[in-house]
Amino acid sequence: MVVFPHCKINLGLHVAGKRPDGFHDIHTCFYPIPFTDVLEIIPAETFSVSFSGRTIPGNPDENLIVRAYQLLKKDLGIPPVKMHLHKCIPAGAGLGGGSSDGAFVLRMLNAIFDLELSSERLIHYAGQLGSDCAFFLQDDPKSGKGKGDELEELAIDLRGKFLVLVMPGIHISTASAYNSIVPSRPGMLPDQVVKQYPVSQWRDLLKNEFEVPVFREQRQIEEIRGKLYEGGALYASMSG
Repeated sequence: MVVFPHCKINLGLHVAGKRPDGFHDIHTCFYPIPFTDVLEIIPAETFSVSFSGRTIPGNPDENLIVRAYQLLKKDLGIPPVKMHLHKCIPAGAGLGGGSSDGAFVLRMLNAIFDLELSSERLIHYAGQLGSDCAFFLQDDPKSGKGKGDELEELAIDLRGKFLVLVMPGIHISTASAYNSIVPSRPGMLPDQVVKQYPVSQWRDLLKNEFEVPVFREQRQIEEIRGKLYEGGALYASMSG
């Protein structure tokens, strides 16, 4: 079986504060975009995993596709598989590519082995992989709160508009970005803006709070946003 795990952009991101478990409470809107990796899984006599495409940082044995398989093997005793991931989505770009890959492994194994896992069980496993993995169990826009794993339907459709992604080769550490945030009260939460206002009015209303500390450290990213607006963008923001 071959699938194409897509990535996402965040439409606005508000950090409400740090949680007792060390994570942060956030409010954001997740929007899926058709920029994908390529993932193949086939039953095999022994477990193996291979990679191609973009370089993936970290230990391959700790990659989310491996961890996703191990979760289901531990609980359900599924047979060995051969997995190959061709990486197209860049890491550290706020696009959630790794989370998508892990979530798609859960979806694929559920289908390949007829596990009949409920949505609740899949969400349970996705939560063990990462805070935004649950979003990639479905393919529709969602508003997210809590750690990003409390999802609600979001009626928004950006089809017919052009989306430009710019990756300047600057890796942004999620942990350091969160540590730089000073929680504050927003004028409107991201989902309120997205639901109530057209894209043409998002520029002054829909804020990604990571931009303040990131722009301070990486002026090139702020300059890119400015050039997008100069080129006629209705809305420009950091992707995650």
